[in-house]
Amino acid sequence: MKIALGQINPTVGDLAGNRAKILSAIGEARGQGADLVVFPEHALLGYPPRDLLLRRGFLDAAEAEFQAVVEATRDIAVVIGHVLRAGHREANRADPSAAAFGGDLALYNTAFLIADGEIVGHQAKQHLPSFDVFEEERFFAPGTEVAVHSWQGLHLGLSVCEDFWYEGGVLAAQAAAGVELLMNVSASPYFQGKPAIRHALARRWAELAGAPLVYANLVGAQDELVFDGGSFAVRPDGAFLLSAPSFTEGVYLFDTAGVPVAPPPEDGIAEIHQALVMGIRDYVEKNGLPGVVIGISGGVDSAVVAALACQALGPTRVLGAFLPGPYTGDLSHENAHAVADNLGIRLLVIPIDPALDALRASLAPHVPVRGIVEENLQARIRGLLLMALANATGHVVLCPGNKSEIAMGYNTLYGDTVGALAPIGDLVKAEVYALAHHINEQAGRALLPEPVMARPPSAELRPDQRDDQDLPPYDILDPLVQALVVQNAAWTELAARFGESVTRDALRRLNASEYKRKQLPLVIKVSPKAFGMGRRMPITHRFPE
Repeated sequence: MKIALGQINPTVGDLAGNRAKILSAIGEARGQGADLVVFPEHALLGYPPRDLLLRRGFLDAAEAEFQAVVEATRDIAVVIGHVLRAGHREANRADPSAAAFGGDLALYNTAFLIADGEIVGHQAKQHLPSFDVFEEERFFAPGTEVAVHSWQGLHLGLSVCEDFWYEGGVLAAQAAAGVELLMNVSASPYFQGKPAIRHALARRWAELAGAPLVYANLVGAQDELVFDGGSFAVRPDGAFLLSAPSFTEGVYLFDTAGVPVAPPPEDGIAEIHQALVMGIRDYVEKNGLPGVVIGISGGVDSAVVAALACQALGPTRVLGAFLPGPYTGDLSHENAHAVADNLGIRLLVIPIDPALDALRASLAPHVPVRGIVEENLQARIRGLLLMALANATGHVVLCPGNKSEIAMGYNTLYGDTVGALAPIGDLVKAEVYALAHHINEQAGRALLPEPVMARPPSAELRPDQRDDQDLPPYDILDPLVQALVVQNAAWTELAARFGESVTRDALRRLNASEYKRKQLPLVIKVSPKAFGMGRRMPITHRFPE
C-alpha cells in the first residue's frame, strides 16, 4: 500500500488557509498514487490553539472546514487529527470565570479515519499532557475506549501524540488486537534529542505489534514552540520505510512493501540552527510583519541573532542599529560594522550620549547617577531607541539575550530585554559560540568575524567591564544553569558539583530575577526546559534551595 504523509505547517486559527493546505496535500498525494494520506494532530486548527478552543464560534467554523476535508476523500483515505465534540461535561457554572469560557464542553483530541466522503472511525486521545508547555487537561476530556478500524480489508490502529509515549494504553491494546498498521498523528514540539526518543519508541511499538508504524508530525513554529516534522514510517524489524526531512513542509510518499531507507541522523547544532531560523521566520510571516530590528553591539550574541534573522527573512528585512555609549570600545565599532557588512544589512549608528546626558541632568538633583543607575540608564536608552525604530518601520525587535544571562538576571528590564522574540534565549553561552561556528561553516567563510567571537563578553556599561566580573565564568555557569533549569537538580547535588558558594549565589540570582523573565519576549524553545510557558515558577516565594 502506498501511504503519503502530509507534513504541513498550519497557522493557529487560519482555518480556511489550513484547509487549503490539507486539500492541496490530498491532491498531491492522489497525484502520486497514494491510497492513504496521514496528517498531523490538529492539522486544521493549528497547534496549540489554547483558549481559542473556548472562543464562541471557533469550533463551529472549524467544523465547517472539516466537512470540506471529509468531502475531499472521495477516492482516497485520510487520517487526520481534529477535535471531537461530544456534548457537555460537569463543570463549575457558578464562577463567571468558568461559565463564560465553555468549560463544560466535552472535547476530545481525536484522530479520524475518513474515506469515500465519510468518517469511518476515530480514536480519542487518552493521555492528556499537562506538563512543560502542554495544558491539554484544561481543554480536553480523556478518551476511554480503544478502537481498531477496518479499511480495505486492513485492521488499522490510530493514536494521537501523547498516547505514543506511554507503555500501555491505546497502542498496546491495538497491538494485542492484531492491527496490521499503526498510525500516530502528532504535534510534538522540538527539543534537541527528542527525535531519537521518538524513533526508539516507534521501533518498540512496531516490533510489539508486528506491523509498520506511521508517525506524522506537525512542522512549523507557533509562538515559542517549533515543530520539527521529521515524520517517518518504521517496519517491525526496526528498518525505516520513510524518513521525511525535518523543518521542511511537504508530502512524502512510501510503500509499505518498499525497500528500507537510511535511518534519520541524530540531531545536533545544525537542527538547532534550523529550529531557530524557522522560529523567527514563522513568527514574522504568520503575524504579517515586514521585518525585524536588532541592536548590533559587536558581540557574539547579537551577531548570531542577526545572522539567524537574515537566513530566516533575507537581509533586506533586517535592520541593524549600533548604539554606542560612553564606554563603547573601538573594537565594538569595528565588529558591528563588520557583521553588518558581511550580512549585507543596513546599520544605523545612533550614539546614546546626548540622551544619557539629558537624563543625568534630570536625575542628578534627586539621586546619584552612578553605578547600577547609570549602567541601566544606558541599556534602557538603547531599548527606547530600538522600540522607536520598530514603531517607525513596523518591524519587531529581536532580543539577543542568551539562557545563561537570562537565568542570572544579567540583563536590564526595558533595556536589552525589549522585543517580541528572543531567538537564542534557550541557548547557554557555549551553545551560542557553537552556533556561531556552525553558521560560519555553513557559509564557507567567516560570516561572523573571528574578532566577534574572540573578544571577552562585555555589556560595556562601565569602564573595562567584562561579564566574568559580575558572573561566574561561562564554563562553570553554563552547566550550572543547565542543571538548575533543565535538570531541576536538588541543592545537595548542585552544591556537591559546583560548590556551595557558587550554587547559593546562582540560586539567589535565579529567584530574584523571576519577575524579569515574566516580562521577557518569547524564547524559542530548543531544550527540554526553556524560559517561558513551560516554566511556571512563582515570583514571590521563600524557598532558598
